[in-house]
Amino acid sequence: MMLDAIRQQFRESAALKEEAAQSLTEPVAAAAEMVLAALRAGRKVLLCGNGGSAADAQHIAAELVGRYTRERRGYPAIALTTDTSNLTAIANDYGFDQIFARQVEALGQAGDVLIAISTSGNSPNVLRAVEQARELGMKTLGLAGHDGGALVAATDLCLVAPHHVTARIQELHITIGHILCDRVEAALVSEEGVG
Repeated sequence: MMLDAIRQQFRESAALKEEAAQSLTEPVAAAAEMVLAALRAGRKVLLCGNGGSAADAQHIAAELVGRYTRERRGYPAIALTTDTSNLTAIANDYGFDQIFARQVEALGQAGDVLIAISTSGNSPNVLRAVEQARELGMKTLGLAGHDGGALVAATDLCLVAPHHVTARIQELHITIGHILCDRVEAALVSEEGVG
């Protein structure tokens, strides 16, 4: 039974990625162009999410700041999930739903991109961050699951993993994150003549 269950999870994950290859290729390309436009203009990427999505935000930021697969300069990206002093102070003083919006207010500028990750698409603190980003003139990119929730209407572009299981959604989100990093890195390395 254990082996069958393991095989089934591999197959579900693979099937979702095959479906995404059909339905999300063009939207992912548009997302890469959004991030590229910001970086080409000297702007930055901010990322946020809760739980596993917080880990994805940190993972994607690390790939941009460090490197994905090519030697090149670091790209400015900040995961808003990592500073425990900020997170706890803001949650204590303003409420948990403000932990990302307050950081966006402090760090964001017009032309930056906010990557907002929520498997349900309905996380209040992620949605408030998107609202704040839009007020500042930032571009907003959502990563969601299920039907996308409120994040679909709130963001400039929302990539929705068409699945109902959180684990499968998160697996697709990090695949999308890797693809974004690869396409951004490939374009900028080619333009800058590095690597």
